[in-house]
Amino acid sequence: MSTEKSIVRISDDALALALGADKVAAAFEKAGATVQRVSSWGMHWLEPLIEIDGVGYGNAAPGDVATILAGSAPSIGRIEDHPFIAEQQRLTFARAGKTRPLSLEDYAATGGWIGLDKARAMSAQAIVEEVKASGLRGRGGAGFPAGIKWDTVRNARADQKYIVCNADEGDSGTFADRMVMEGDPYMLIEGMAIAGLAVGADKGYVYIRSEYPHAIAKMRAAVKHCAHIIAPFSIEIRMGAGAYVCGEETSLLNSLEGRRGEVRAKPPLPAIKGLFGKPTVINNLLTLAAIPWIIEHGGQAYADYGMGRSRGTIPVQIAGNVKYGGLYETAFGISLGDLVNRIGGGTASGRPVRCAQVGGPLGAYVPVEQFHLPFDYEAFAAVDALIGHAGITVFDDSVDMAQMARFALEFCAAESCGKCTPCRLGSTRGVEVMDQIIAGRDVERNLGLIEDLSDTMKYGSLCALGGFTPYPVMSAIKYFPEDFKNRDLTRESERAGEHA
Repeated sequence: MSTEKSIVRISDDALALALGADKVAAAFEKAGATVQRVSSWGMHWLEPLIEIDGVGYGNAAPGDVATILAGSAPSIGRIEDHPFIAEQQRLTFARAGKTRPLSLEDYAATGGWIGLDKARAMSAQAIVEEVKASGLRGRGGAGFPAGIKWDTVRNARADQKYIVCNADEGDSGTFADRMVMEGDPYMLIEGMAIAGLAVGADKGYVYIRSEYPHAIAKMRAAVKHCAHIIAPFSIEIRMGAGAYVCGEETSLLNSLEGRRGEVRAKPPLPAIKGLFGKPTVINNLLTLAAIPWIIEHGGQAYADYGMGRSRGTIPVQIAGNVKYGGLYETAFGISLGDLVNRIGGGTASGRPVRCAQVGGPLGAYVPVEQFHLPFDYEAFAAVDALIGHAGITVFDDSVDMAQMARFALEFCAAESCGKCTPCRLGSTRGVEVMDQIIAGRDVERNLGLIEDLSDTMKYGSLCALGGFTPYPVMSAIKYFPEDFKNRDLTRESERAGEHA
């Protein structure tokens, strides 16, 4: 294989970097190859993934460079033909793996700015109507119709309005926001600029979690590079305060204003009185990233994907104890079992799948008996589960569900902003009671206490942090009672020995 004619494409996504992509890229350059750093395909189990003339070479190391360039290394074939990619319905991630993240040339050549150009020729109301017609709902977890939120801000009277992108991606097993910011930042910027046209806002903020240094750097560079294209709309990148609760929209607004990141009581809604007291559209990153495609192709074209009230596509993030972890974008309606077993390949350990937690650390544990569930907001809500940010964390049969229930309560206790009593005290007391259950002390009575605490937190908390913590706790108790009852110190020591 000629190093002069072929371009070696290697992702500069944070996950690829963590697995040694920079060293592999340096080895190719040393061998005389032309290297392009591109976005990630989302096939994370294969990183560092090398692409030459469309053909992929997985798990590459510097020592593999010679055989790859000679064409004698084992390959996965054409990446676009791989079942993991070929079966997806990629709208938001259509450019993933194909473009250089900060290249304005690549972005424009792949349909970039078409949505913004079309939006500039439309009225604000017409833009909002297209978003309504798409059926797009908030991808951060709440699932609120984006078009209704936009219309509220559009109709609000104010001398200043804002667009705020919630990129404080803190759920375990989620990485889609990061992939967009690191791999296709102009798409997000375009979506925010369109939102500004729709509601009459000329200023936007992207709030990114502090643990994403690569995403922060990419977004700052991208905003600078395209400032002339989106003008008079402007965007400011803000680094998050490091608290999980700042992913809640009102806590995020407080943090943006330089105040303590704690939940605000509602009403007033942020759409009426949000950032700096002004009407504000605050959407999850994936919600805003879907906008350019919707405006370019029309709301109905987007709504043609999906099922029921869950329209369009959803970027599913498959992680945990799973063989093929990565980003899988598909229309709503695919079953959880398909995502975990067929696409994810089952567990990496080879042991049977016991459950999957969907929706981050506050999502319910879904047992295999419910893997027939379609990926749909209402279908999950009907069994006291939630899709959230569409992260799936897989567990095999060695997991101790009592310990997982304890982790949910401990997580809430550590991350609570402390403003409301049910969340602040309920989570702390919950950890104490769960410790008694795990120790085998008065289990039935303590399980009753956990149920009472969960009800109080669910219905009395100010925000979803306290309100959703009961989902993993009660689902673990409901579907895996054997891990909670008849516990004693002898059994604990035996279990410790089994899993040592």
